[in-house]
Amino acid sequence: MKPALERELAPLSPVLYEPLVRAALAEDFGIAGDITTEATIPPGAHASAALVVRQAGVLAGLDAALFAFRALDPDARIESAARDGERVAAGAAVATIHARAHALLGAERSALNLLSHLSGIATATARYVEACGDARCSIVETRKTLPGLRALEKYAVRAGGGANHRLRLDDAILIKDNHIAIAGGVDAALRGARVRAGHLVKIEIEVDSLAQLDEVLAHPAGVDCILLDNFSLADLATAVRRVAGRAMLDASGGVTLETVGAIAATGVGVISVGALTHSSVALDIGLDVRV
Repeated sequence: MKPALERELAPLSPVLYEPLVRAALAEDFGIAGDITTEATIPPGAHASAALVVRQAGVLAGLDAALFAFRALDPDARIESAARDGERVAAGAAVATIHARAHALLGAERSALNLLSHLSGIATATARYVEACGDARCSIVETRKTLPGLRALEKYAVRAGGGANHRLRLDDAILIKDNHIAIAGGVDAALRGARVRAGHLVKIEIEVDSLAQLDEVLAHPAGVDCILLDNFSLADLATAVRRVAGRAMLDASGGVTLETVGAIAATGVGVISVGALTHSSVALDIGLDVRV
């Protein structure tokens, strides 16, 4: 297995970020526009600025951030010095923008908000991946994402060396404890899932005990993945032995940087970390005007 940050990262499609960037700019400009810049800077003024990383981390969202400047000044000249998925040192200039001053200042906050947030997610993901050492498992996020930003946040996880759990409700069947309770038990839930699932749709089910795991393993419907919810390390190791490769095992619940290495060492194939998207601290990045 390649080290996490050496995995090839497919670029994020502009289709996914351009509408979000335009919406962010519209939100910031409001009805009257950037009245501070209009009051202090001549309309024809041009300037240069650099996106500078204040603390070391992993970059994510650079193309989306740079589009904010291009959206306001299509003639902007932009020179990138880094790319998503790369480690960047404190003080590094990851891009330089030459554009109309009004565009530079008007796009600044929207660009930095996206770049700092997504780079924070990528940086946190990289730390979790590294904490797993040589274990052959994937670090994934959950659907605990900000409304409207899911595609970008899940991309940031990939930029940090992680992988993605399901993207939406419609791309995999994930039977959680509440589904089991309302359906009337594991048997009813699994039978219904097998009838509903298309030939390309995978089925995952959550279990909260070894006894429930055994019930799932004995069920004729079968599953592709089993989510082990809040299992102890000893029970995770036991689950790995009992499943013996018959299904992918996904460990979830309260995973931290301090515990993820030991969880990975049990042999599970996936570790779900909701904190990657809902609690990662933004990476400190600024826009420095060069005059």
